[in-house]
Amino acid sequence: MPTTSRKVAIVGISLSDCGRVDGPTPYALHAQAARRALADSGLDRSLIDGFASAGLGTLAPVEVAEYLGLRPTWVDSTSAGGATWEVMAAHAADAIAAGRANAVLLVYGSTARADIRAGRRTSNLSFGGRGPLQFEVPYGHTLVAKYAMAARRHMHEYGTTLEQLAEVAVQARANAAHNPDAMFRTPITVEDVLSGPLIADPFTKLHCCIRSDGGCAVLLAAEEYVPDTARAPVWVLGTGEHVSHTTMSEWEDFTVSPAAVSGRLAFERAGVRPADVDIAEIYDAFTYMTLVTLEDLGFCAKGEGGAFVEKGRLRLDGELPVNTDGGGLSACHPGMRGLFLLVEAVRQLRGEAGGHQVHRPDGSLPELAVASGTGGWFCSAGTVVLSR
Repeated sequence: MPTTSRKVAIVGISLSDCGRVDGPTPYALHAQAARRALADSGLDRSLIDGFASAGLGTLAPVEVAEYLGLRPTWVDSTSAGGATWEVMAAHAADAIAAGRANAVLLVYGSTARADIRAGRRTSNLSFGGRGPLQFEVPYGHTLVAKYAMAARRHMHEYGTTLEQLAEVAVQARANAAHNPDAMFRTPITVEDVLSGPLIADPFTKLHCCIRSDGGCAVLLAAEEYVPDTARAPVWVLGTGEHVSHTTMSEWEDFTVSPAAVSGRLAFERAGVRPADVDIAEIYDAFTYMTLVTLEDLGFCAKGEGGAFVEKGRLRLDGELPVNTDGGGLSACHPGMRGLFLLVEAVRQLRGEAGGHQVHRPDGSLPELAVASGTGGWFCSAGTVVLSR
């Protein structure tokens, strides 16, 4: 193994079929995404010696690796909710840099929407009633209610308004309108968001992510394989991860997410500042997630997220394009969406985003992107800084 650290690049990305996908199984979506990512990279599958997956099978990722015909010598099954994939990408980059793996495949697939429609599963109100969660479940404290409570606290502390939260959904939909792969593309207004059915005060339906099917894959490799790849590499500059709490009673401040730590670590390790970033892909199961993560990553001061988002800054032609594909609020959200953030960031840096491609003010392609995933109810966070 090398005695010095190797540079690590994302060399292959893909989406499986996404949106309304009624036929394939989750395993099939995993396979479809994996094949497409490998083809995108131009590398031979024999180079893949690392594999990471979560969310499917009794022995994830063993079952998925077997289904794909892989026999990895490095494996990761970290499960941290929506932050899973940024955390896995960090682990994979560390392993490749240290010489413990050469090429690591991250892959995800879910038929969450199709399963509900077919009666194979039902909507769940909580993550269970064992362990620390047993002290909250009897009070009916659902996942969405926890996010809603945090949003209310931010509104109380900083004067954030419902209209400002609604702007997050409006601008995500505006970005999705330019993405042919987005599940919902029809423009919406702040009034549309505010007048929708209430889900958990203060969230109406459009404050909440959509439910879709779909999968995606990302292939990371050591720098010596980059000359053999079919596409321009996107380099992993820095990563960070953090966990904070499970029970709401242990969350010290509802207005601060774990991205405040994972983001700081990622930027420090990358040697860049938030002001250097061209685009941000942020986990957005709810509008408040986007707003508070922008604060915690350092794009604006704590408490100023509402004012920051209401000026159209998140749009494709805005000051800081965010969730350029439309995000979980409009494009797709089949479950643990964090891997989709990495795929979209790479597409943008490569200049392959088509109608929703972002350009810098001088017309050039973005140089620097950040992908930040959040898990649970702000329980975990993973942040990855990328450059072309």
